Amino acid sequence: MKRNVTIVAVGVLALALLTGFGWGRHHRGGLDPARAAKWADFAVDDFLDELDATDAQRATVHKLKDGLVPKALALFRENQAAKREALAQWDAGKPDAAKLHALVDARLAAFGRLAHEATDAAVTLHATLTPAQRKELSERAHERLDDK
Repeated sequence: MKRNVTIVAVGVLALALLTGFGWGRHHRGGLDPARAAKWADFAVDDFLDELDATDAQRATVHKLKDGLVPKALALFRENQAAKREALAQWDAGKPDAAKLHALVDARLAAFGRLAHEATDAAVTLHATLTPAQRKELSERAHERLDDK
């Protein structure tokens, strides 16, 4: 049951990370937003079940997820477009270094904005959980990091 708990607990940040870097590798036809949203619902509900979350906590965490998932999906789509542009530059007779650097800068800025929103969600999550729940998540996170 520990498979997604720590990832989701770190402020639902992993939803953004997995959307940007994980899901795309396994879906050649593109990311299915409904499937991604369903996965996010499952992961969050699994996380909340393991923590014996209250109804109020569940509502807050789902609101955080609902705010981040659409933005993470948009970031994924933007990343796909950026990959196509980068490949077009590669295929060109002479790639335009300035365009490629601008593309990288734009992707870093977009990811940075989402990462900051996810960080704010993590702070809200921290305030939403009880000290015992936070301790449980911390212990699990340390186990995953082998940082005992």
